[in-house]
Amino acid sequence: MELADGIDFVAIAVGLFGISEILRNLEGDSRGDSIRVGFRSLWPSGEDLRRMVRPIARGTLVGSFLGILPGGGATLSSFIAYTLEKRVSPNRAQFGHGAIEGVAAPEAANNAGAQTSFIPMLCLGIPSNVLMALMIGAMVMQGIVPGPTVMTRNPELFWGLIASMWIGNAMLIVLNLPLIGLWTAMLRVPYATLFPAIIAFCCIGVYSIANSEFAVFIVTVSGLVGYLLHKLEFELPPFILGFILGPMLEEHFRRAMIISEGDISVFVTQPISAVLLAFAAVMLIVVSLPFIAARRKDVFVEDE
Repeated sequence: MELADGIDFVAIAVGLFGISEILRNLEGDSRGDSIRVGFRSLWPSGEDLRRMVRPIARGTLVGSFLGILPGGGATLSSFIAYTLEKRVSPNRAQFGHGAIEGVAAPEAANNAGAQTSFIPMLCLGIPSNVLMALMIGAMVMQGIVPGPTVMTRNPELFWGLIASMWIGNAMLIVLNLPLIGLWTAMLRVPYATLFPAIIAFCCIGVYSIANSEFAVFIVTVSGLVGYLLHKLEFELPPFILGFILGPMLEEHFRRAMIISEGDISVFVTQPISAVLLAFAAVMLIVVSLPFIAARRKDVFVEDE
């Protein structure tokens, strides 16, 4: 996903969430210690399952809604679900310290967004992300044109995709359960040995995607910026969302201005755009209420 000339989103995301996390972990006292866990300790407890129910429901709703939007998809859904959960969860103070809600909500949103992104691709022929665009290209090469009639003209394709989702998830269970021992064994590797390998794989991955040394430079700079933002207590998900939504916002804003002949009032005079703007304003207020309430409480305590 190209954000600008020579800048790839993957490189920025790996730097912000990968390299910066390594730098943070190197500050701790346990950087040379190994982690020993058993197979049974990996299973969620009854309390974990109880705490996951609402985050999974909220994440599924967020992912299902954003998955059908062009440019949304699983990546955007995960970031927004995590940010939302951090605002509304009663255990938000534990976020960043192993809160189960911080894992359940983004993963549920990611899965929901990945599945619902097939809806606009199959029904309207509109790709919601790069992967769906590639699938449309592959379908066109096979003489299949996505659209409202794809279910009647190519029922084997439609129902084959549905069946592949069920079979794919079943195969993941079959493959992953026997390999749990391998994953737990990796946790026993000392971090002093593990973090150079992580950095090497991060650099190899972004280089293989962009095929450019500049991508490795972007990873390094993004990692340092992410570490600095964490030190200043800034949130990283909104920062990376700006890189995702910025080019899309610019492109579609220019397109709307061309269609409306430069009349910016089109965003409030058209019913659909006006409703969406109002909905965005309401969501902004709802998400901001916990922060405002906390600040008011701190002010009143200081006055007393």
